[in-house]
Amino acid sequence: MLARQWLMIGTLSGFFGVLLGAFGAHALKASLDEKAQAIYHTAVQYHFIHALALIGLGLWAGQNPHADTQVAGWGFTLGLMVFSGSLYILAVTQLKFLGAITPVGGVSFLVGWIAFAFQVWKA
Repeated sequence: MLARQWLMIGTLSGFFGVLLGAFGAHALKASLDEKAQAIYHTAVQYHFIHALALIGLGLWAGQNPHADTQVAGWGFTLGLMVFSGSLYILAVTQLKFLGAITPVGGVSFLVGWIAFAFQVWKA
């Protein structure tokens, strides 16, 4: 069940990564300055990396059904929403306080990676 959950979240995240990347490259290109474009690009880059991480976790969980993938999967998912989400909004709105929220998403990514590594080591 968890394998399917991570695969669904990962594939849908990949879909939205393409959608938001295309939106940024086409619809927002003229309205974002160079700094905002760089911030938006970082959001898209980490979005894709962690969509693929969720897909990888789902595939691995399918091969290791007794592994506990909850912490890794939710770490990646929360990181996607908080890290990439705050950067998307920051790039478009220039609301500086969002920069203080972004590291929470980064820590969530780190938790996801170390939890995944721990489960791989345990298996």
